[in-house]
Amino acid sequence: MAIMSFASGYLLLLAFGAAMIVITFLGSRTETYRKTQVGFLAAGRNVPWTLGAFSIAVSWIWAPALFVSVQEAFQQGIPGIFWFTFPNILCLFIMAPLALRVREYLPEGYTQPEWIRRRFDERTHKMYLIPFFWYQLMAVTVQLYVGGSIFHLLTGVPLQAVMIIILLFTLAYSAISGMRASIITDFLQYAMIILGGLLVLPWTIWSAGGLGAVLKGIGGITGQHTSIFDPGVAFSFGIITTIGLISGVLSDQQHWQRAFAIEKSHLRISYIVGGVLFGIVPLSLAALGFLAANPAVGVSLPQGADPSMIGILVVAKFLPAWAVAAFAVMLLAALCSVLDSGMVAAASLYAVNCCPYTSAERSLLNKRFLRESLDENDTIIQAQLDRKVIRRSRIGMIGISAAGLAVALGVIYTRFTKDPPINNF
Repeated sequence: MAIMSFASGYLLLLAFGAAMIVITFLGSRTETYRKTQVGFLAAGRNVPWTLGAFSIAVSWIWAPALFVSVQEAFQQGIPGIFWFTFPNILCLFIMAPLALRVREYLPEGYTQPEWIRRRFDERTHKMYLIPFFWYQLMAVTVQLYVGGSIFHLLTGVPLQAVMIIILLFTLAYSAISGMRASIITDFLQYAMIILGGLLVLPWTIWSAGGLGAVLKGIGGITGQHTSIFDPGVAFSFGIITTIGLISGVLSDQQHWQRAFAIEKSHLRISYIVGGVLFGIVPLSLAALGFLAANPAVGVSLPQGADPSMIGILVVAKFLPAWAVAAFAVMLLAALCSVLDSGMVAAASLYAVNCCPYTSAERSLLNKRFLRESLDENDTIIQAQLDRKVIRRSRIGMIGISAAGLAVALGVIYTRFTKDPPINNF
């Protein structure tokens, strides 16, 4: 169902990437964000809640929030979208007191595993790092594969090429100023999601028959799931999803890193508002799933097509090509937000938790942990450590990017050798 030419697809990707790089550069001109550890990995620890809440929300908008939310509304109606959205919001509410607590334990910290190292021992700390790195590998892999799949579907540009382009421009702007880059682009990307939604969703709903067409599909494809407390959906999907999401957010360095970056007094409200801002996205996109579930709308999945793509099919059926392209950019903004957050999170885990320190550096870190005053020699050591940590952080970004791309390419090879992709819907 290609709606754009190869050239248009490449141009759109490059324009999006160039915009993110320029905005990051302009917003990171202060040397603190580019040349100090606290600036690069914690954005100076002074991010206000107004920016922090948007960053928390959009960095939690993984591919499932964009695609599985629509799929659940389509397949399982009202209870499906409820049991997808409610646990996601609950996770961010749970993080509010935990973020405040870890900030109290580690006022000069950067990663949650640092507390494990101090609380237990080095062996436990190393084991604890495994799920943290694994989570960021998933973040990079999933966003690359899904973002690449969208543009491949809409433009016909080879999937591998799209993934590489997305990876390179995200890595480029993330390497400029680390956490600061992620915070700045998060705000812009959330704004793009909302503006894209305000353009595409009402237009699609109106073109499909209005609110009445949406309401006729709230029971899902079978028409039977109209109660939030449908026990079949709750026990087969809801409870399992809730447990998985809560476990996941506690192993996600992206959120712990924001706990160290946002102003301490703003942490609680940042996570609460972030949860609300997150919920707006899947609940709004659910309308596309309800429309698809309404048989009168005339949208159906082709044989072999992934049901998570049902939302794009609905938009493509009713809107012109340029509007579908705007919808694709909206989805790309959300995916790139998680992608850059995953890169920065992995960078902090590698630079802070995996690389050795000299005895002088360990002494300095202990002084900072105990909030002791620093002498002139400590200042010199800190400047040297800043340069070393930033260099290591960028190496960590490159490493997780390469690993994520390798896994995504492996998925393509494995899947397409068994089941060739469907290019024409």
